[in-house]
Amino acid sequence: MSDFIDNIDAVILANGEYPSHEIPLQILYNANYVVCCDGGADAYIAQGCTPDAIIGDGDSLSAENRERYSSIIYYVPDQDTNDQTKAVNFLISKGCKTIAIVGATGKREDHTIGNISLLSEYKQKGLNIRCYTDYGVFIPCNGNLEMLSREGVQVSIFNVNASGFSSVGLKYPIYDFTSLWQGTLNCCETDHFTIKAKGEYLIFMTY
Repeated sequence: MSDFIDNIDAVILANGEYPSHEIPLQILYNANYVVCCDGGADAYIAQGCTPDAIIGDGDSLSAENRERYSSIIYYVPDQDTNDQTKAVNFLISKGCKTIAIVGATGKREDHTIGNISLLSEYKQKGLNIRCYTDYGVFIPCNGNLEMLSREGVQVSIFNVNASGFSSVGLKYPIYDFTSLWQGTLNCCETDHFTIKAKGEYLIFMTY
């Protein structure tokens, strides 16, 4: 996990609940480049920080900050994508490859599910991307995975289109899950685990 954090090109602050756990906060405040999704900029600015860019349609950004930060606001009125995806595409255009997303969960549950489900699409674009919450990290995966971890870390697997699942180092055997809940609440039994599969899936690891 630390290898990823040490090589982040940019951080997206979405407009969910502002991070409170030390890991997403550290990622956010140590970022080389921060893109805020629309109203997420209000919370970031309220912490005494200045975003490098603000992306969205401007519908949830305060009037004061729309005026004050007009030079770094990039309006993207496209209603076929959400603000998180607009921020991802903006960073792709700047050549970013390793991106962390924070503040993408909480508040409205439909936004949370949408933001998380989009991670696999971002990986398809060639990105190394993760979403950090106050409880753990979502990682989009494709094919075999070997992950450093710790004994007792909770691991959940959400299948997208993968098959041929097997694992080493997890407490419960895994299989070709057909429902989202089926791969949840597993547990790492050593300092690492491996997953074998063909296709796309998401994992969630607690801190």
